[in-house]
Amino acid sequence: MDEHYYLPVESSYQEGRWKSLPFQVAIINAMANDDIREVNFVKSARVGYTKMLLGVAAYLLEHKKRNGLIWQPTDGDAELFVKKHVEPMIWDVPKIRALAPWYGKKHRDNTLELKRFANGRGLELRGGKAAKNYREASPDFGIYDELAAFDDDIEKEGSPTFLGDKRMEGSTHPKSIRGSTPKIAGQCQIERAASESPHLMRYHIKCPHCEAEQYLKWGGPDAEFGIKWDGTNHHSAFYLCEANGCAIRQHEMDYETVERWICERAGIWTRDSIDWFDSDDQPIPPPESVTFHIWTAYSPLTTWVRIVSDFLKAKDDQGKLKTFVNTTLGETWEDDTGEKLEWEAIAARREVWSVAVPDGVLYITVGADTQDDRFEFEITGWGAGEESWVLDYQRLYGDLHRSEIWERLHEQFSRQFVKASGEVLDIGLVMIDSGGHYTDEVYQFCRRNPHKYIPIKGATMMGKPIITFPRKRNRKGVYLSEVGTDSAKDVLYGRLGDVPTSLSGPSPGYRHHPVAEWADDFYFKGLTCERKRVEFVKGRRVYRWVAPSGARNEPTDCAVYALAGIRLGVQHRGWRLIAKPRPTTINPSPPASVKPAASAAGNSWLGTSSGSGGWL
Repeated sequence: MDEHYYLPVESSYQEGRWKSLPFQVAIINAMANDDIREVNFVKSARVGYTKMLLGVAAYLLEHKKRNGLIWQPTDGDAELFVKKHVEPMIWDVPKIRALAPWYGKKHRDNTLELKRFANGRGLELRGGKAAKNYREASPDFGIYDELAAFDDDIEKEGSPTFLGDKRMEGSTHPKSIRGSTPKIAGQCQIERAASESPHLMRYHIKCPHCEAEQYLKWGGPDAEFGIKWDGTNHHSAFYLCEANGCAIRQHEMDYETVERWICERAGIWTRDSIDWFDSDDQPIPPPESVTFHIWTAYSPLTTWVRIVSDFLKAKDDQGKLKTFVNTTLGETWEDDTGEKLEWEAIAARREVWSVAVPDGVLYITVGADTQDDRFEFEITGWGAGEESWVLDYQRLYGDLHRSEIWERLHEQFSRQFVKASGEVLDIGLVMIDSGGHYTDEVYQFCRRNPHKYIPIKGATMMGKPIITFPRKRNRKGVYLSEVGTDSAKDVLYGRLGDVPTSLSGPSPGYRHHPVAEWADDFYFKGLTCERKRVEFVKGRRVYRWVAPSGARNEPTDCAVYALAGIRLGVQHRGWRLIAKPRPTTINPSPPASVKPAASAAGNSWLGTSSGSGGWL
């Protein structure tokens, strides 16, 4: 593409020969790679998408002699695209112009709907609203431009990609290219298409200071990474390295070196979409389906100062902020009408306990979250009807590669708790997160007491049981259990919105928090930060609990794991949650009803060279 493609003055900010930016190399090659059948491109503005799309279409038409069809959201969009982009491209790219003897003339091979070239190949252009525009076509490659603007169901016959891809099934080398700036989460066609691909690729760059590899994120005021600035001074914009907190100025960015596109889900990576590797750096075949995400911060054609300036202008206007999220960040807009709790009201219901362990507590479980530099864990007492009392919450910092922190953790989990009656309670079950980078260390820790220390992994699928306990240990010698996190969060957030049914007697399901140093604003913000929203998973709409970007939701995770622990105890250990008479042990503040509240829409954004030669 760098050799043959030319930027026409009619549709480009700058006329001249095309030169691929480093992040564009893999996207262009993926669109042209016959082994990759589906390419989804979720993007912001100002990343060169339209030019990449046209360059690849020209390459497929001229070099590979393939028939193509470009769908636009409407017939009017298709006509405008032909006049503004396709016809100037035909004239300015010599390889294509040589195949268009009819250029500038009235000819049956030169219409707004079809460009038929001298090599017998054609490029059709159609609107995407009518089902008939997906029929009577047999393209080798199909391009859905601005897919997010297409209808969800085309005249009740199916999604646009379903109808269009059907037309390519007879091709020897079918290629489906879907690209778009996203729109509203849960209603966005490009989000849906991207969810159907197992590989979400993000462009990772090296920090110029510590060389840690990471992809750029917007972050937000509460995030410990991302684009930062001083007050309202957008000229002070810099990027805070997620790995080590290095301050990166835009002039320090390397815009010449082709870095890695990495799928963090599967571990595969590539630099150019020609050579692909697994997480062990072993060569693998290219994937059949892949999604790329890129946003404005990577582009040398704009500045971080401009990005911050745009945000400051948009942040107080919902419509402008939505445009910023979609077109600058390249992210879906979260139409935030889902359930969200007010942390202040829950914090206001903290209680003064006359004893360390209220008499209603029958069993104790722990939910522990594993981070790269620490553990966070909640110690929870449980009574009749799953009424609960959070006895303690701690953050334990240290090097998880070293045995010292694991010994300190074991000491914490060996604590005993004495009730006013003199009854001594041990911690019955510890549910400890085994995800992240320390799976083997978690397994080793759990083997020292496999019936008490239970490693867990999350299952983010609505409807999954809160706990699924295996019949036997796995080959690592532990009872690796599955936690249905979305189901557990439904229960947790429902209970956080409740008020106690009794101040002196049992209140089934109610969750008590004490007046304690750890029970501060930061804790309650983390406990209530998630919200339920609709998103696509493998092309299907599902409800998910999601934390805003940059939010510290470890208190939520720990509470979920502790809940999984009591469910395991009841279901598999014979624990019985039967009420016992107990005296009044709390002096609560007046109860405040907490109702799920619709937060301000989108407020998470406020807080929170290829060596292939030839064409490509």
